[in-house]
Amino acid sequence: MVCPYSQAVQRSPRMQRSTPRIPSFEQSLNQTGLAQRQPIERNAPLARLYEDALHYEPGTAISSTGALIARSGAKTGRSPRDKRVAEEASTVDDVWWGPVNKKLSEESFAVNAQTALDYLNTRDRLYVFDGFAGWDTRYRIKVRVVCARAYHALFMNNMLIRPTADELADFGEPDFTIVNAGQFPANRFTKGMTSPTSVAISFERRQMVILGTEYAGEMKKGVFTVMHYLMPKAGVLSLHSSCNEGPKGDVSLFFGLSGTGKTTLSADPARKLIGDDEHVWTDTGVFNIEGGCYAKAVDLSAEKEPEIFNAIRFGSVLENVIYNGESRVVDYSDTSITENTRCAYPIEYIPNSKVPCVGGSPQNIILLTCDAFGVLPPVAKLTPAQAMYHFISGYTAKIAGTEEGV
Repeated sequence: MVCPYSQAVQRSPRMQRSTPRIPSFEQSLNQTGLAQRQPIERNAPLARLYEDALHYEPGTAISSTGALIARSGAKTGRSPRDKRVAEEASTVDDVWWGPVNKKLSEESFAVNAQTALDYLNTRDRLYVFDGFAGWDTRYRIKVRVVCARAYHALFMNNMLIRPTADELADFGEPDFTIVNAGQFPANRFTKGMTSPTSVAISFERRQMVILGTEYAGEMKKGVFTVMHYLMPKAGVLSLHSSCNEGPKGDVSLFFGLSGTGKTTLSADPARKLIGDDEHVWTDTGVFNIEGGCYAKAVDLSAEKEPEIFNAIRFGSVLENVIYNGESRVVDYSDTSITENTRCAYPIEYIPNSKVPCVGGSPQNIILLTCDAFGVLPPVAKLTPAQAMYHFISGYTAKIAGTEEGV
């Protein structure tokens, strides 16, 4: 079975004719609504993104190990209270509406989308990154990111699966587009808005629109939200977990919210890393959704987490960290900007990563509850019934700094 977007393409009468012509990049970009008056860098080289970030984005620097240090502005974590899903006829019965999945009218989504495009059309330069979500090609979707910050383009270059030159040439129209105009606020008078920040998804339009936050993690989480919606429809299970594989092919899953230890525990030098955060479990095994890792950097050290520490080099992105102005050495213990200091890097920067990032059916399942209230013992071996109960209940404590207001 393949993902619903792929099925929709296969059912299209246009696809049933002789081999279709793949639209050019410019033609596919027209569907986004961009005026395309300014230079648009598509899948730009890392060095070019570094140059632009250093030149045009205040607060940007290069660390002593070669990573790009960036500032995300006022927002240093995700804004779940400002997240919305468009209420549309095709999806209204498939979303669990409530305090997490808040409704936004189609009209308000259209207003926000036009606001984002109007802002991007005023920029002197734009960046596009075309990549994939999902290492299993049966379920993979094509994702396009449109943004005005080189930092955002580099971040998604790390977090999505990077296409080969041939795959990029044949990319065609994306299955989903992220329109990131986070430097510009949402209009609070638009119906459904409660602040200048808006992170909204329309499954019918296949778009995610970001306003009022420059925190790059919103894009990563947006892709995961899309996969959470699509994968169950394709008969497979999307998982908020890390994953690694032992010498004998034994696969382990580590479930947990952001900041509970998934990245740290999965980066085991004795096991191959499949992924640190987002996976899908199919009838044949598991696959990683992402092309990179997004690690918490607070108190990071070469002694405690050598694999992650050594992954912070040219091409990686460090967010909201403090560094020495002369040496550019990062002080990972300094949380004066935020508790949620982060680093994004391609998964191949971990020496023992497994690429392609796929594995067999999991044999070990570990639930990282991060129990801050002493409800559970430090370590507990669960029966199958207990494991199912705790998986469904999802008991955990949220970690400071990961989200705004926590």
